[in-house]
Amino acid sequence: MFSLLLAAANPAVETAHDAPASNADGGLVSELVTKFGIDGVNVGMQLLSFAILAVVLYKFAIKPVLATMDERNAKIDAGLKNAEATAAQLAQAQVTAAAQLKEAQVAATKIIDEARKTAKELAEREAAATTERVASQLAKAQQSIELEHKKMLNEARSEIARLVVTTTERVLAKKLSDADRASYNEAAARELTSV
Repeated sequence: MFSLLLAAANPAVETAHDAPASNADGGLVSELVTKFGIDGVNVGMQLLSFAILAVVLYKFAIKPVLATMDERNAKIDAGLKNAEATAAQLAQAQVTAAAQLKEAQVAATKIIDEARKTAKELAEREAAATTERVASQLAKAQQSIELEHKKMLNEARSEIARLVVTTTERVLAKKLSDADRASYNEAAARELTSV
């Protein structure tokens, strides 16, 4: 289509070249146009073609590229804002984590102190219970020793009384009856008890 327009414009150019410069005084511009072979129709067509090319390039190339660049700039700005927000959240999270860690340390220290206190109380109770058991065993042992001592004394008294009776019987060289023997035993036991 463009070539048809150029072909139609060519005969007009040839007629313009063939016509002599009739107007000599106003013709510095027309002389330059004629001398350099500038054709108004061709220049007009070239301007029209350039305008069409500029419009097509703007609409289909420059405008989408600019839109893509604007979109990318918007994404970059959003990413930077998001990075700043994330950095702020990270700083806040670190502060929160530090506070929670400090609280956990305080709680752990409190639990450890309570455990030590409980262990000390338990040790004291165990020591008191052990002391009480030992005292009870000592008291029982003391009572057992006293009972054993009394038993031994009673056995010794009985044995001494029997020996006294046997010795007395031999000394007297006579046999005692059971009643005599019992009375001597009682008398000997009373004397030994008073000792």
